[in-house]
Order: sequence, then C-alpha cells, then structure tokens
Amino acid sequence: MKVQWDGHELSDWDRDHAQAAAALQQDWAYGSTAVSLGAMVLRARVHADGVPVAMAQFIMRRFGKFASLAVCTRGPIWQQPLSGADKAQAYRAIRQSMPVRGLRFMMVTPDELQGTDHGLPSIRRVMSGAATVMLDISQAMDTLRANLDKRWRQPLVSAEKSQLTIHRMGTNPGQYRWLLDAEMKQREDRGLEGMPPIWFQNYIESRKQPAKSVLLVRADLGRDRLAAMLFLIHGEAATYQVGWTSEAGRDLHAHHLIMWKGIEELRERGVRVLDLGGINTARSAGVARFKLATGGEVRILTGSYLS
Repeated sequence: MKVQWDGHELSDWDRDHAQAAAALQQDWAYGSTAVSLGAMVLRARVHADGVPVAMAQFIMRRFGKFASLAVCTRGPIWQQPLSGADKAQAYRAIRQSMPVRGLRFMMVTPDELQGTDHGLPSIRRVMSGAATVMLDISQAMDTLRANLDKRWRQPLVSAEKSQLTIHRMGTNPGQYRWLLDAEMKQREDRGLEGMPPIWFQNYIESRKQPAKSVLLVRADLGRDRLAAMLFLIHGEAATYQVGWTSEAGRDLHAHHLIMWKGIEELRERGVRVLDLGGINTARSAGVARFKLATGGEVRILTGSYLS
C-alpha cells in the first residue's frame, strides 16, 4: 500500500468525506480549525494497487523537540471494504511513512464498533470505546416520529402546542456568542469540558459560506429566549454540539421542539446522519435519556490504540 501525505484537494476530500457521511473529526474544516489555533495537521490517503482505500486526518501533538503524537479520531475513513488484515497493513503503511522527524507515536480511535475486525492489536488498546447515538435522518419525518420513544414524543407534542416560537439564528459571531457564553457557564456548573468558544467561531468561518457549516436554532417565548442548539454540519452528516435551556425552557420541553425542527432543517440541507454525541448515564443521565429516546442507534466504539 502507498500513502500520499501532500497534494490533497479540499474539494476531493469534502466529496469523499460527504459520501461516507463521516465523523466531524475527519472533516477538512475540523483540521483547518485546529491549524488556526496553532496545531499541526497531517492528512493521508492510502492506495492499494492504485485504488484509494482509506483517508485519515491526524492532529499532531509535540512533546519537546524530538517526540510527537499523531492522533486520528473517528478515522480512518475506509473507502473500500477491507479485511482486518488489509486494515492492519494500511495502518502500518501510515505509521511507517508519516512525514515527522524524531520519535513518533500514532494513536487511532477508529469509527468502528466494538467487536469488529478493525485490524488493530488488542494489546495496543489504551482507552476503552466511547458510546454515541447516531440517528438516520434520511428517513421520512413520519417514520422518524413513529420511532420516537413515547417519553420523547409526548413532550414534543406538548411543546408543539405551547406558545414557543422557533427561530434559525444567524452565523455572525454576535448572533450566537450568547449561546456559547451560556454553554461555558453550563460546563463550569457541571464540571464538564469541551471546545473553547473560539473553536466554534473559527470552524463556522472556515468555509466561504458559513451557513453550510452550522445550524443554530433558538426557542423563544414572547421576547424571551428560552433555549437553543448548535449543530455542526460536515458534508452529509451533522453533529449536535451545543445545547442550552433555561428552567422555563425545560418546563416547556423546548429542547424537544428545537431538536425536531433542527432535524427537519438538516434533512432539507442534504444531511443523512445526525451524530447526537456521547452518552454518559452516570454524569448526565437526563441528557443520555434525551438522546436515547430519539430512536437513534447506540454505537459503542472499539477504543483508542497506540503504536
């Protein structure tokens, strides 16, 4: 197998990433955002007998002058059906050809289910797999609604009958900065971590048409804003990234209505898959129940591997 590390075209990467409905962390704009904040990014394409079989984006971390760690999260994107042995060969080719001087390590967190033949040796696993909820929104809205758990559908119906109004927010920083500020306060109160506000702004502005990178939806009651959500759009997939609600918004089930309207809008934009993000039933049981009751598929990933 041969690995190409340079000469990639944005349009080609976007096309193949969209076709696979791949994860946010393998989106070109994700890497560009990391670069804007001072990180180094490497992108690889793997060919077997001239046929493209994989693509992978790595975020580099330096340790002093002579050591580095290349991190591939939710990747590689496999472009052809490969056996575990073929995947192992691709990993070796990437590791051996990586254009980095000095002592180098590679960490891969593949977007593959636990128990699958992913081609990585189990003795190299350094972290267990996270769980996320993936929702296929290419289905008809009637089908999606029928798949909702009744404990999700009933609050949605209640919100639809309320006086809540739903608005799509603009992509200028001044129009959504309040949501990021509320998110930071929420993280502080709950002891959570996440991307800094500047990361979201840089990601949204990484495209010539920011509206294609983000969907921001807000719920109001009269002149009061009660809740909002931020979805990042990457090709034919999207990720639910930020959600905030007030006590009044919680009482009126505003998040159920925002999520439902968000799904409608994302479908209209050609999105096929919505990644609702990780679930943690111990630290955020309410959020986990909210995601699980949408009818999405729980995916337990295989974990992180170091070589």
